[in-house]
Amino acid sequence: MAAPRHHDQLNRKARRTQSGQALVEFAAVMLMLFIFVFALIDISRAIYQEQLMTGLSREGSNLASRGTLLIDSANTVVSESSLDLKNNGKVIVTSVMNQGGAYKITGQATAGALSATSKVGTGVGSTAKLPASAAAMIGANQTIYVTEAYYTYQAITPVGQLMSINLPSTLYDAAYF
Repeated sequence: MAAPRHHDQLNRKARRTQSGQALVEFAAVMLMLFIFVFALIDISRAIYQEQLMTGLSREGSNLASRGTLLIDSANTVVSESSLDLKNNGKVIVTSVMNQGGAYKITGQATAGALSATSKVGTGVGSTAKLPASAAAMIGANQTIYVTEAYYTYQAITPVGQLMSINLPSTLYDAAYF
């Protein structure tokens, strides 16, 4: 009868070891799952906010191309946005004219508190930098309206800081009409 008692002690010890191993494995899997979910939340928010900015920049250029004053277009985009562009963003609406192959800024208006400069150029009368696709849209003595939207992105989970993942701190989008 001594042999079965020895087997019972070994089985109990093995079960305790296995349950401890399962707990460690469960903790490791849950940690990885939480990191994945938090990263997914922050990346999804960044993509969503970038999509909002795409719509906002298109709306600003659309307003300006239909005759709305540049400052009114910029202010409308800022005020109608679900993002806090007034405090954490900036909208720059620029009109650019093709003057014999030279692209000149003919007007520019900004709204929002973020300190960002236009990638098209600054100052009425100065030369504008347009991408080739936008330059192809504008004929001689025609005007194109460019709306640039900047927004400061803030992650809501700490996973980026813990994993040293660098999500963009400032989102940017531009539309050309």
